[in-house]
Amino acid sequence: MAHKNKKPKRKSPLLAVSSNQNGSSRTQPKNPQQRTYSIPDYRLEEPAFTVQQNCEGSAVCYEISGDLDAPVPPIRESEYLDKKQCIEIYRWMILNRKMETALENLYKQGKVVGGVYFGLGQEACSCASAYALKRDDWLAPMIRNQGSLLVRGFAPRDMMMQYMAKADSPTGGRDGTSHFGDVEKRNIVSPISMLGDLVPVMAGVALGARLQGRNIAVMTYIGDGGQSTGVTYEGINFAAVQDLGLVLIIESNHWGYSTPSELQFRVKDLAERAIGYGIPGVIVDGTDACQVYDAAHQACERARRGEGPTLIEAKMMRMKGHAIHDGADYVPKEMFEYWRKRDPVVRFENYLVKAKKWLTPPENEKLIADLERFLEDEREFAVNSPMPTPESAAGGVYCEAGCHDIKPKYAIPKTKPKTKMRSSGDLKRSEAAVHLK
Repeated sequence: MAHKNKKPKRKSPLLAVSSNQNGSSRTQPKNPQQRTYSIPDYRLEEPAFTVQQNCEGSAVCYEISGDLDAPVPPIRESEYLDKKQCIEIYRWMILNRKMETALENLYKQGKVVGGVYFGLGQEACSCASAYALKRDDWLAPMIRNQGSLLVRGFAPRDMMMQYMAKADSPTGGRDGTSHFGDVEKRNIVSPISMLGDLVPVMAGVALGARLQGRNIAVMTYIGDGGQSTGVTYEGINFAAVQDLGLVLIIESNHWGYSTPSELQFRVKDLAERAIGYGIPGVIVDGTDACQVYDAAHQACERARRGEGPTLIEAKMMRMKGHAIHDGADYVPKEMFEYWRKRDPVVRFENYLVKAKKWLTPPENEKLIADLERFLEDEREFAVNSPMPTPESAAGGVYCEAGCHDIKPKYAIPKTKPKTKMRSSGDLKRSEAAVHLK
């Protein structure tokens, strides 16, 4: 949840390049009539391959070309994380990975209602980004961000019961996927299946906090395919114009369902779209937990200072299909193999055990064994919990007493004093409480 961070050793590129009031990274052009923007790139490698469509008869397949034998880069040293924090993030990542494996087994046993969506290969992005949030900040995860839900306080049993539609699940058995949140205690907004809709929703959360006298960070995610939806543009633009603390993480995982990124958009990096909004954009290696955390931490700090939104593009690979029913046969096997060598959990384990020596091999084995025992207890609890009773389906359908008793989260919004109309016979009125600028 909330973490006390050490002071940075040096100015970060994201914070240092901003030179205008909107926070856009800009370099001085030779021609004063032109503007040249730069997008900081934290990555220690830039994959040099492309995916092309190849049609043979009525079948559509894809081929990959380029350098697929490049060595795996090291983990980039964090400017903020200490030993304890790195081990905590590592623990969340392992729990995320193993919980999804347990969900897959439950699905194969016929215990899951509906489908299951996995974030295999994206654990560093989900866990490290959510770790950068403080207690008063808000999170809106997507279907693959179950690791972020763990970091914010949900238990593995909650997600298992949710997928099995159990009575004790966060939605009381009314939903069999990931549509749940907690706006009262954990500041989590439920995922929305219409991709991009969470972006304006979270901009509204940040605006609501500002009307109550607070600048907070609000974080949400979007995929490379969903980033092209109109509502995403509208939400980012509104947050940019109003300087709202939106931290938008693009999970650039190379495939929008079965369509490769090369056939979705023309720009080389989706972070370049930040230029059009006049906000900072940054690129990170989504399989490097330290890079993800540093960029998220910097973006959250900007948000809390009231300096507006940040767009973070995390480059990685979705190592399974869109959902459990999707075998991802359309992905070239060479592409999976390339990213399998860059497994975020394995990379972070090597960093902690071999490079930093912050964990000895026996300590690492004990950490993993303890998580496996904990997860088995969570699974048993979820499997043995009851299904909802038929009559409970009627609950929550209609308005019940107190369901609209919505109180301010931080403070009472300020309004201007009442003023009289010109005519003494008219009623008194107050000006609108919402003044966007």
